[in-house]
Amino acid sequence: MARIVFVTDSASDLDPAVATAHGIRVVPLVVSFDSDTYRSGVDLSTAAFWERMTAPDAPFPKTAASSPGEFKAVYDGVFAEGADSIVSVHVAGTLSGAIKSAEIARSMLPDREIHIVDSKGASMAESILCFMGQELAAGGTPAAEIAEILSDRASDLRMYVSLETLEYLKKGGRISGAQAAIGTLLSVKPIIAVEDGKVETADKPRTRSKSRERCIELITARPIERIAILHTMAPDVDAFRAEVIRRAGLDPSDVSVTIVGPSVGPHLGPGCVGAAVLYQR
Repeated sequence: MARIVFVTDSASDLDPAVATAHGIRVVPLVVSFDSDTYRSGVDLSTAAFWERMTAPDAPFPKTAASSPGEFKAVYDGVFAEGADSIVSVHVAGTLSGAIKSAEIARSMLPDREIHIVDSKGASMAESILCFMGQELAAGGTPAAEIAEILSDRASDLRMYVSLETLEYLKKGGRISGAQAAIGTLLSVKPIIAVEDGKVETADKPRTRSKSRERCIELITARPIERIAILHTMAPDVDAFRAEVIRRAGLDPSDVSVTIVGPSVGPHLGPGCVGAAVLYQR
């Protein structure tokens, strides 16, 4: 059987230990606090990121894609270790330049089999596709067919997050200052949805409890195939997870909890909770 290796980027929020255990290679994206630049998950852990992000008077971090050369180095390493092909699953091309760097890196290796998949999402949406792809590979599905299936199933992925404020999305350039100002004036706890690579405001509840409730309603509105609960240092994440499990009738062992890291965290801010969901067809 051909050896297929999966590659993703640090916007997947895949824990380094989990990635290693599953044989998934993670290309670190870049995060900068003023002149201090780090490779996400390599030079800056998730815990260290949040400590710095929430420090008094901390500069707002900026995120950037890694260079094509860095993607090529990872691809070269994977093939040197004996892989026959690569399926490379990345953050939505509408949200980051990572996939463009991956495509350029692939063009530098014309004799190698590399398939690139746009997850149309971020965070654990990417990881969900990687794990699905590995299951397909274990069943003998060829790399090219896996990439087609994952690209197709990306349309069934959603990410819903209950935010504390729109301020971080504004600072990250994902929404306009006017949109953020309206949210602040109304004291809303907005819910964002990421669907087909687009970030939209799904609802604008006025209190945290109503926002959490509405977010759970959105997450559990359709039959769930796979799910990962996400949070940004939210103290109520366990209660949120338990309620999602109860309403959706899920096996608790199938519902992981992931802290959003340095590549996605700056756009959400602290105190958020939500989920990446793959819905059944």
